Amino acid sequence: MNNKLVGSILLSVAACIWGGTFVAVKVIVGQIHPLQLVWLRYAVAIVFLIGFSIIKREKWNFHAKDLKWFIPIGLTGYAVSLVAQETGTWFSSAQTGAVVTSSTPTFMVIFAWLLLKEKLTKVKIMSLIMATLGVIMIVGIHLSGKHILTGVFFLIVSALTWSLMSVMIQKLPNYSALQITIISASIALLCLTPFVINDAADFTSINFFNPKIMLCLFYVGAVSTAAAFVMWNKGLTMVSTSVSGLFYLLQPIVGTLLGWLLLGEGITVGFVIGSILILGSVFVSIRFAE
Repeated sequence: MNNKLVGSILLSVAACIWGGTFVAVKVIVGQIHPLQLVWLRYAVAIVFLIGFSIIKREKWNFHAKDLKWFIPIGLTGYAVSLVAQETGTWFSSAQTGAVVTSSTPTFMVIFAWLLLKEKLTKVKIMSLIMATLGVIMIVGIHLSGKHILTGVFFLIVSALTWSLMSVMIQKLPNYSALQITIISASIALLCLTPFVINDAADFTSINFFNPKIMLCLFYVGAVSTAAAFVMWNKGLTMVSTSVSGLFYLLQPIVGTLLGWLLLGEGITVGFVIGSILILGSVFVSIRFAE
C-alpha cells in the first residue's frame, strides 16, 4: 500500500477511537475532575508507550534544540487541548464534544497555510465547505441545555489548540510518531502535575477499583492516548496537513452513534445528513487532492 493510503487508514482509526473517547469521558468525568482525568490519562498512556518503545527497541536521537517545538506541542495539543476538551464534554454532552471539536480541520488548513505555506487549492476549499456544512447540520440541534455555551467555548479552544499542535508536528520530521508522543505526553504530564498536586485530596474520593472507572481509564489512557496518538502522529507524516485534518471529522459520527447507543443521547435527520457530508468531504480530499 502507498503512504497516502496507509496514512489515511491510520488517521481514520485514530479519529474513530477518539469518537469513543467522548463517551468514556462523559461516563466518568462526573466522578473524576477533568484536570485529574487528563493527568491520569497521560500517566496510564506513558506506561504503555514506554513499554512499547522498549519492546520495539526504539533508537532515540534527541536534540535539545527541538524542544522549541516539543514544548509548545506538549502545552497546546496535549495539555490545554485535552483539559479543554474534557471540560467542554463535562458541561455539554458526548455528541456536542465530538461535533464541535470537528471544527479542527478548518483551523488546520489555516495554520498549515500560515506556518507551512501550504496552498489553499480548490479541492481543499470544497472539502472544507462540505465538512463545515456537515458539522453545522449535526451540531445545530444540540445547542440546548444548562452550561451548553460554556461547554462549546471550551470545545472550540480544544479544537484550536489541537489544530496548532497537528501543524507544528510537521516541524519534527526526524522523530518517529512514538517518540513524538512520548516526549509531548511527558511534557504535558509535567506541566499538569503542580495543578494536580494542589488538589491531591480529590484522588482520595475516586474508587479506582470500580470496573467502570478501570475500563474507562484503560480506554482513554492506553487506547485513546497511547495507541491513537501514535497512529495520528504517524498519519500526519504521510498525508498533507490540510487533508489529514478532515479525518478528524470521523469523530462526530462515531461519537454521536456511541452517545446514542450507550448514553441514550438523541439522533436526528440532521446527524445523518451531516455524516454524509463529512464522509463525502473525506472522500473528495483523498480522491481528488494532488
